[in-house]
Amino acid sequence: MTVDLKAAADAWLSEDPDPDTRAELRALLDSGDTTELADRFAGTLEFGTAGLRGAVGAGPNRMNRVVVIRAAAGLAAYLKAKGLTDGPVLIGYDARHKSDVFAQDTAAVIRGAGLDAVLLDRPTPTPVIAFGINHLHAVAGVVVTASHNPPQDNGYKVYLGDGSQIVPPADAEIAAAIAAVGPLAEVPRGDDWQTAGDDLLNAYLDRIADLVPADAPRELNVAYTPLHGVGRTLVEAAVARAGFAAPQVVASQADPDPDFPTVAFPNPEEPGAIDAALELARSIGADIAVANDPDADRCAVAIPDPQSQNGWRMLRGDELGALLGEFLLAPRPDGVAACSIVSSSLLGKIAASYGVRYVETLTGFKWIGRVPDLVFGYEEALGYCVDPAAVKDKDGVSTLVRVLQLAAQAKAAGRTLQDLLDDLAVKHGLHATDQLSVRVDDLSLIAQAMERLRATPPTRLGDYTVERIDDLSQGSASLPPTDGLRYTLSEGARVVVRPSGTEPKLKCYLEVVVPVSTDVADARRRAGENLSGIKQTLSAALGI
Repeated sequence: MTVDLKAAADAWLSEDPDPDTRAELRALLDSGDTTELADRFAGTLEFGTAGLRGAVGAGPNRMNRVVVIRAAAGLAAYLKAKGLTDGPVLIGYDARHKSDVFAQDTAAVIRGAGLDAVLLDRPTPTPVIAFGINHLHAVAGVVVTASHNPPQDNGYKVYLGDGSQIVPPADAEIAAAIAAVGPLAEVPRGDDWQTAGDDLLNAYLDRIADLVPADAPRELNVAYTPLHGVGRTLVEAAVARAGFAAPQVVASQADPDPDFPTVAFPNPEEPGAIDAALELARSIGADIAVANDPDADRCAVAIPDPQSQNGWRMLRGDELGALLGEFLLAPRPDGVAACSIVSSSLLGKIAASYGVRYVETLTGFKWIGRVPDLVFGYEEALGYCVDPAAVKDKDGVSTLVRVLQLAAQAKAAGRTLQDLLDDLAVKHGLHATDQLSVRVDDLSLIAQAMERLRATPPTRLGDYTVERIDDLSQGSASLPPTDGLRYTLSEGARVVVRPSGTEPKLKCYLEVVVPVSTDVADARRRAGENLSGIKQTLSAALGI
């Protein structure tokens, strides 16, 4: 072990207020595990537009109380430097390991800096904080959550007073303020913060209930899982307040559990994650199955499908986005529909058919949520904004209620969500999407793959000719620069390749468009074959 590494660890031990991480670090020092120590002290968790996210543990390259206290102090300094002091900072947290402790540390630091702090009195879905920022006229919001990351992770998400997640240059300015924080002992802390609870939650629930008209059909049999997260209590209340029967909940996943024991990854997109919900749906003869991710800002939906092996299938994020888009844009609202550049192009066609303005944004609700005059926005990763006037972020709770409204309306007319998807295919062509995602242990492999694609661009992907390549790192008149490549293919197909912003993955987003006359099933089969062809050639081009 080098002298510098031991000195860094000893310095950390002298500041760390958490007995758990102090004991963990001492055990590492005693074991002489220099590889693990070097990783923990190789750098610091980088604060970006997604805030902080990493494994919980000792050291500056992990999520812990030292890192959180510094982040809170930097955020407070930023707010004071910008003159954003005429309202509270609203702080919420999920049920992951240390989330409550990190939230209390944040409240203490915010008060110590002379700003007002309001701390949620219980683990709460992330969209409640996005709602509460506007409701309480807060100057900023913090949510301690790692969303759908693995159990060992936690994170720190920041909103400013408009209720949207931060974007550049705020992220860099907050990061600089964090870097300028001195010794931890010199960070003042208070203990007289305020708390928020039932009043805020009831305002949020009342807003959701008002989305569903009194005369809307409500007969529906629903299976639901919160995936060991914090969604259940609020979802059950929202569903009841909106007038629907209580959903049947997967018992083994009903209560918050930071270890997520029944799933490999607590992400509804991951294979197998909602299998328990599908099993419940089959056993009760449900009309629909719904799921939230652990912090309940995403919503997944599954429907009966006789063609699937187990009789059910999960809707792709783009399918649900199209269904909600058709549902919410059909009344021709005066506003803008938006989705990310990696989502399906179908929403743009739906918007055009109703005379609604439409824009594309970079990936993430930090961009979608701040679109002026937004009336509906979504991204393919199961994030939907169905009430932007109240929540300028993805909201898995209000989305779930809107889905139940749509499904009940279809059922009352003798139809299903699959029937509605087929209607859209006949009207606009079958837009089929898929994703090729490569998880890596070595992040340099992602950079190398992007470099290869730029140096040797493909001319064909599957059966499609590459007609245009946009290097998104160059930016454009409508999009800020971001690391990614967009391939416009023949026949309306497209591929976008980008590194994930929150996980060690390279993500490729595929879309093909197949004309439909009357045989939607045949168009769906051909689309599947075409997507498979793109995947094969793209996998070879990535080289990882």
